[in-house]
Amino acid sequence: MYENILVEVRGRVAIITVNRPKKLNALNIATRSELVAAVEELRNNSEVRVIVLTGAGDKSFIAGADIGEFEGRTALTQREVMRGTRAFDVLEECPKPVIAMINGFCLGGGCELALSCDIRIAAETAKLGQPEINLGIIPGGGGTQRLTRLVGEGKAMQLILTGDMIDASEAKAIGLVNEVVPAAELESYTMTLANKIAEKSPIALQMAKESVKSAARMNLREGLEHEIDLFALCFSSEDKEEGVKAFLEKRKPEFKGR
Repeated sequence: MYENILVEVRGRVAIITVNRPKKLNALNIATRSELVAAVEELRNNSEVRVIVLTGAGDKSFIAGADIGEFEGRTALTQREVMRGTRAFDVLEECPKPVIAMINGFCLGGGCELALSCDIRIAAETAKLGQPEINLGIIPGGGGTQRLTRLVGEGKAMQLILTGDMIDASEAKAIGLVNEVVPAAELESYTMTLANKIAEKSPIALQMAKESVKSAARMNLREGLEHEIDLFALCFSSEDKEEGVKAFLEKRKPEFKGR
């Protein structure tokens, strides 16, 4: 179905791989469109509970936008390109947990895609950054907004204004990634985490993700009220009954997503 990405389903976990290794998995328009289509397909697949996003090869997660497409593009044309459905927003708004498995260069639009994911696991060889300033532009895929919310204004400002790359250990220190693991263990670690999450109730996962996301979009009082609503909504599910029953019976729950 796709020319620039690969989609593999392993049990309850789906892996989307940007497959342009000769271009360091840079994002062109076609790849962005395929990412949107794949995420939409997987969000509607009831068998899939967690999505993992990564890049082909061991050099690059996603090295940014395909800069060749920028040459000669006017402001009006660029604005029109960005008016459509964007992969960054589709990933963030997906009701299922999304994990970025960062296996190399994670720059520009690639870093912005990682920021759109819920959890970021990086190989110790990974390099991250927002180098757009070096091209005379700024991040346009949410970098100025999501990065700031994640690491704070000072760190975000430094990364964006200098365009510098940082290594995985520094990225973890500032909160840009959750965990750093040896490159040889990246896939096994990420899949173990993904499968652990996939064992949970799909309904509870969706409610939890929505509630956590609301913390950056609402004031405290609004967020607390929203949390109460989502918490109560969980009580309408069969999964809640199964979870409570399994706890009382001292057994592992079998969540059905109902």
